[in-house]
Amino acid sequence: MNELLNRIHDIGIVPVIAIEDANKAVPLARALVEGGLPVAEVTFRTEAAEEAIKAIAAEVPEMILGAGTVLTKEQADHAIDAGVNFIVSPGFNPEITKYVLDKGVCMLPGTATAGEMEQAMMLGLDAVKFFPAEQNGGVAKLKALAGPYKTLRWMPTGGINTANLVDYMSFHQVLACGGTWMVKKELVEGEKWSEITDICKAAVKNMLGFELKHIGINSDNEEEAAATAGLLSTIFGFEYKPGNSSIFAGTEFEVMKNKGRGTHGHIAIAATDVDRAVYHLSKNGASFDESTRVRDDKGTKVIYLNSEFGGFAIHLVRKA
Repeated sequence: MNELLNRIHDIGIVPVIAIEDANKAVPLARALVEGGLPVAEVTFRTEAAEEAIKAIAAEVPEMILGAGTVLTKEQADHAIDAGVNFIVSPGFNPEITKYVLDKGVCMLPGTATAGEMEQAMMLGLDAVKFFPAEQNGGVAKLKALAGPYKTLRWMPTGGINTANLVDYMSFHQVLACGGTWMVKKELVEGEKWSEITDICKAAVKNMLGFELKHIGINSDNEEEAAATAGLLSTIFGFEYKPGNSSIFAGTEFEVMKNKGRGTHGHIAIAATDVDRAVYHLSKNGASFDESTRVRDDKGTKVIYLNSEFGGFAIHLVRKA
């Protein structure tokens, strides 16, 4: 997957916007950036789309810009000339898809069936749009398709909202989710920029899904660890579960047999997707110890932050 798609993956949510007035494009883009979503798909359903893209590209350069609802070569040319980074179509048109790819521009054609997905893969694509997502079986269908298409990633769009967002984002083959709920027409027309920013922030928080996983307690030796874990298990009725380097008291406490990271221990925070969490927390000033990053075929499993908090190290861990 190329660098652009990696960036879109880490951002996680792609606002889909239809702009009627190009003068509103730049403040809207800035509201999205402030809300943690520096990416947008500007649909070619309105006459203002091209001018809106030009304005955002010129004045909000940190924004990753996509053109949506691209149905013709002419529209593709206009979008590319306006400064987009990627192009999205509602359906799979092999001719348009190849035309965009031949121009060296990232293309996410809309697909709904296995046949369309295979045709897209034959053109060299490893990511496609899944549209309309909810009407075509939702995340359950994508999980069923993941068996034969293990290397394909999807950007579901259509029917995505705060209620089902996490269901999609918890599936590791979802590139990102497209949606309109944070940029509703009345908010844009009313220039409710701060409200749009707040909705974006809430969407990011919902997507990341941070939860306390467990608290790790350092010990000087195995005997001390056994005594601490045993006491916690006895008092609170937790299951006593010894392991190689630590002893768990239920799932809430991990008592280390030796001094681990952190002066007193560590705190494990679970996230829906650790790579997305690292991206968004880094934007808020957090830094990470890359030497602690553990990966598998689904992405990053575990990584520690650089700082201690009250004498505790903190690490992120991916939810199961």
